[in-house]
Amino acid sequence: MRLVIQRVTSASVKIADEVVGAIKKGYLVFLGVGHGDTEEMADFYMEKMLKLRIFADENGKTNLSLSDVGGELLIVSQFTLYADCSHGNRPSFTGAGEAGEARRLYEYFTEKCRGRVESVATGSFGADMEVSLVNDGPFTILFGEELWKK
Repeated sequence: MRLVIQRVTSASVKIADEVVGAIKKGYLVFLGVGHGDTEEMADFYMEKMLKLRIFADENGKTNLSLSDVGGELLIVSQFTLYADCSHGNRPSFTGAGEAGEARRLYEYFTEKCRGRVESVATGSFGADMEVSLVNDGPFTILFGEELWKK
């Protein structure tokens, strides 16, 4: 499982010129599912993400979590996080999970987040989406297999 977490002041997803998900202050999360990923991994990454302290406190230190600031989540599926560009110039996506299982884990992750965060918006799995964001910082965190293995 791979996640790109961006601290944002706003973010939205459009499909065919229609906004299907939007948030204000919070995280825009791109989620990629790989072969062999599990619900246990999704739970681990969700917990780690929600406990991140990357919002500034009254002293300007990054000491506050998403819940501390009443932040929102926008979760977007993105199999391209598994792009392998090691051979030639056209990426291979063979590391991305099979679509049915990837959808299931994406929906599982999203539902688990909804149980913990008041406002959770999403894109649409497998759709061609336009994602807009205002990155706050900029602040971007990567979660990947190396974090899971620790």
